[in-house]
Amino acid sequence: MRLITLAAGLVLAASAAFADPVEGTWKTQPGDDGNYGLVTISTCGAEICGVLGQGYDSGGKKIASPNIGKQMIWGMKAQGNGAYKGGKIWAPDRDKTYNSKMTLNGNQLKVEGCVLGICRGQTWTRVK
Repeated sequence: MRLITLAAGLVLAASAAFADPVEGTWKTQPGDDGNYGLVTISTCGAEICGVLGQGYDSGGKKIASPNIGKQMIWGMKAQGNGAYKGGKIWAPDRDKTYNSKMTLNGNQLKVEGCVLGICRGQTWTRVK
């Protein structure tokens, strides 16, 4: 029994040790509509993905939105040194999907996306 407990503990420790540094909850900058949200970024197999959590209006009041729970980031691949690329990001304020890349620097995440040569970006702040 001790061996099984030890093995389970090692598996959990290894999982935590290999957690990607971008994993966590991020506060977006306000979109065109003035609203912002919290995005939870995690690993999805070998890729990085993110889901839109709670949304807020410009005054910080929680808003009900059909977009809550929708995937915003998918297919992102870690490149090392805080760089991520090869994925897509969906912008709810414009209802557009962009080819995306991200750059992690401490508790700031620069998120950029382009579609048909038109690019835009935001800097998100880590919440947890």
